[in-house]
Amino acid sequence: MRRLFPVTDETAARDSGGGPGTEGADHEWALEELAAAYAYPSGCGPAGPQPWLRANMVSTLDGAAQHDGRSQPISSAADMRIFGTLRALADAVVVGAETVRQEGYRPARAREDFAALREAAGQGPAPAIAVVSASLDLDFSLPLFTSPLVPTLVLTGAAAAPDRVAAAEKAGAQVVIAGDGMGVDPARAVRALADRGLYRLLTEGGPRLLGQLVAAGVLDELCLTVSPMLTAGDAQRIAGGPPVAVPRRFELTSLLEEAGFLFSRYRRT
Repeated sequence: MRRLFPVTDETAARDSGGGPGTEGADHEWALEELAAAYAYPSGCGPAGPQPWLRANMVSTLDGAAQHDGRSQPISSAADMRIFGTLRALADAVVVGAETVRQEGYRPARAREDFAALREAAGQGPAPAIAVVSASLDLDFSLPLFTSPLVPTLVLTGAAAAPDRVAAAEKAGAQVVIAGDGMGVDPARAVRALADRGLYRLLTEGGPRLLGQLVAAGVLDELCLTVSPMLTAGDAQRIAGGPPVAVPRRFELTSLLEEAGFLFSRYRRT
């Protein structure tokens, strides 16, 4: 992996063959390097002014976010290392119910490589998984709900069916009301997680959830992997749903590359 942006004098020297090659040159980055490259802003956390919500998504060259309904076929080993790093840095992973069903979500696990880093940041051993669902049409017998290291949260609306709420709670999930009707209000969901001490937020989609977060204006950062693949077909884009009235402008803050895969970071301007 090598850094393409931002370019520094040191990076340029490494890429041109001058000077010792570590971060800027093409090599397999250690987890410590990835953690530093993807660190949350210093103002994010219990002592900071606000939570920070980042998304992590992958897309092919022709805009497909999935192949045969799953993201794994368009991913890579380096993409999965970054995926694991982003999870290890987060307080909570926010995910849509359909993605839980399609991707076979399991509880986040504690990773020894990140234990000291999480402890220094005042975090628990693993991030909580927060599932967004209006209908609560979920299989609450899955390990995601019955045996997580950190209790799984279910974000839903106040009008959710009482029997489904009871089923979630019976399985061990913690139900968080983040909307007045059937659905979840994205801004209220972010506030509800922050109220629980979960400030460093990561969403892994799916496209419908990401579209809702974009439309609500609560997304702070997008980590987008561009996969050097073409799939054609009618697969979803990384964000779905109704368009926003005015396109949201983000700025590029980092760009890495490995084996033709581009790993970009964009923040809201």
